[in-house]
Amino acid sequence: MGGKDIDAMIDERRKRYGVADMIEELQLEERLLYANRTARVTKGGRRFSFSTLVIVGDKRGFVGFGHGKAKEVPLAIAKAIEQAKKKIIRVPIIEGTVPHDVVGHFGPTKIIVMPARRGTGVVAGGAAKPIFELAGYTDVLTKIIGSTTPDNVVRAVFDALLQLKTPEQVAEERGLPLEEVQKRFNVYTNPKLRVKLYYPWRGVHG
Repeated sequence: MGGKDIDAMIDERRKRYGVADMIEELQLEERLLYANRTARVTKGGRRFSFSTLVIVGDKRGFVGFGHGKAKEVPLAIAKAIEQAKKKIIRVPIIEGTVPHDVVGHFGPTKIIVMPARRGTGVVAGGAAKPIFELAGYTDVLTKIIGSTTPDNVVRAVFDALLQLKTPEQVAEERGLPLEEVQKRFNVYTNPKLRVKLYYPWRGVHG
């Protein structure tokens, strides 16, 4: 599923929920994932610049990522932060965790994201962990399969986040009683009921 246009998916989500109008009110934190020096060979010799990847979030359900490039690290970071603000999406958080299992893909990277009981913490490695933390998740389980390069991981995580649905959304989309949907989501309150991947909106195990 490497052909996914994550940026386009983010833009569509932002427009649907009017996220752009909320950005100025958010108290955002930033996390720098990397600042790499790159070189470009020209007739006059090598020209160096820095590329950065930044995550921003308010720890209350809003999170975004952005890239920046400039001759100096501070400017590259500033550009990345501005781009990240333009890619902020809103994600559902239920009792500190994700509402259901989901699998995100991007290029050679796949990430499995699963709800976790309170006190578990954010079990995620590399570039994935700060995304969940700045989004506001306190308990979540993840497993990365394939490439672990930050750019691929970040987009795979956002692919997963974009697929998350609340019980209310599922009930409305499927025309089901909210109580029935909530019972399916409540499978996560009892770990003994969990079997492999559970997709509440489908009512099946994967």
